[in-house]
Amino acid sequence: MEVTARTRNVRLSALKGRPLARKVQGLPVAQALQVTDFSPQKAALTLSKTIKSAVANARAKNLDVDRLRVKLAVFDEGTRMRRHWARARGSASPIARRLCHIKVVVSDGQPDQSAV
Repeated sequence: MEVTARTRNVRLSALKGRPLARKVQGLPVAQALQVTDFSPQKAALTLSKTIKSAVANARAKNLDVDRLRVKLAVFDEGTRMRRHWARARGSASPIARRLCHIKVVVSDGQPDQSAV
């Protein structure tokens, strides 16, 4: 059975979070949390929170937390906050503050009963 958790509109570029998401995929949840705890990147904190949220969702569905693995971890592009930077002679340069969405899917390896 699979359980999903999403964190939306995180003030982080998706390009900076994707390498960490690739490291975490396929690992058991405890090991994935260790990877995020010892990573110095800003994305590690929000990815860790999202993994913990997915584990809490799995616990609510009475799944065995010790058998859970991170099946999928994705950093998707979100909307962009548009800002302007004042330049010379009254002009302005655009600034795009990037946001991202994080999606984590954890699975216990068992087939889904709802599909049967």
